[in-house]
Amino acid sequence: MSTAPAKPQVHGIFDPATWTVTYVVYEKPGSDCAIIDSVLDYDPKSGRTSHHSADKVIKFVKTHDLKVAWILETHAHADHLSAAPYLKQHLGGKTAIGDHISGVQKVFKPIFNMEAGFQPDGSQFDHLFADDDAIEVGGLQGRAIYVPGHTPACMAYQFGDAVLVGDTLFMPDVGTARCDFPGGDAKTLYASTRKILSLPPQTRLFMCHDYPPNGRPVNFETTVAEQRAKNIHVHDGISEAQFVAMRSARDATLEMPVLILPAVQINIRAGELPPKEDNGIAYVKIPLNAL
Repeated sequence: MSTAPAKPQVHGIFDPATWTVTYVVYEKPGSDCAIIDSVLDYDPKSGRTSHHSADKVIKFVKTHDLKVAWILETHAHADHLSAAPYLKQHLGGKTAIGDHISGVQKVFKPIFNMEAGFQPDGSQFDHLFADDDAIEVGGLQGRAIYVPGHTPACMAYQFGDAVLVGDTLFMPDVGTARCDFPGGDAKTLYASTRKILSLPPQTRLFMCHDYPPNGRPVNFETTVAEQRAKNIHVHDGISEAQFVAMRSARDATLEMPVLILPAVQINIRAGELPPKEDNGIAYVKIPLNAL
C-alpha cells in the first residue's frame, strides 16, 4: 500500500535587503534539521559584513532545539553572500552544494585571478551532491535534484512533499530566473522547470527569492499545480521555443545584480572570505571590463 510523502516543517526567514529566503527544514522540535541558502549581511558601500540574518536562523534553531545536519546551498548565488561558515561555527553541520560547482569555480577562478592555492574541485565544501543523491536529516529522507539553467550547478532539494527550488522558479507572478550568467542556458532551464513541475500537483514549492510586483505582500510558498496554471513564464502550454525567446529577450534588458562581484567569489569558497593579506585584511576583487 502506498503512503503519502512526509510533510516536513519548512520555516522561511526572509531577508529584505537581498529578497532572499533562508529555510530551516525539520521533522519536529528536537529533531535534526537542514538549513538552505543562508545570508551573510554585506554593505557594498563600506565592505562590512554582519550577521543579523544568520542570527535569526540561529535563534530559530536553538528555540526549537534543533540539531543541524546540513547547511545546503542551491547554487553559488550572485545576489547575496552565504553565511554558511558562521552558521557552522555556531551550530555545527556539514556544508554541501551540487557537484557541478567545480565547473563554476573553473570559470571564475581566472576572472578573479584567485590565489594559486584555490582548487576548483569543490573541496571547499564538506560534501558535493550528485543528481538524485539521498540526503538524511534525522527521520526525513531527502534527495538532491539537478536543475541547471540559471547556473550550470543549480540544485533543488526535496524533503517529503516539499521542494526547495533555488532560483529555478519564482512565484507564479514573477516567473523564472535569468539565464545569462556564465554557463546559464534558457533551453536547459526550461527542461529543469518541467522536471520540477512533473512532480505531483500538491507538492509544495519554496522559492529562494521573492520580488513581489504591484505591491503584493512577500510570499515564497506555492505548489506545482499553481505554477503549472499561473506561472507567467512556464505555465502549461508554453513551449520550449516560446520560453527561450522570452527569456533571451528579457535577459538582454537586465542589469547585473548589485552584489554579484563580491558574492560569487565568496560563495564559490563555500562562504569563506578570501585569505587575509599581509596587513591582516581580506579583500574581494573588482575585475574591470572583464564581465
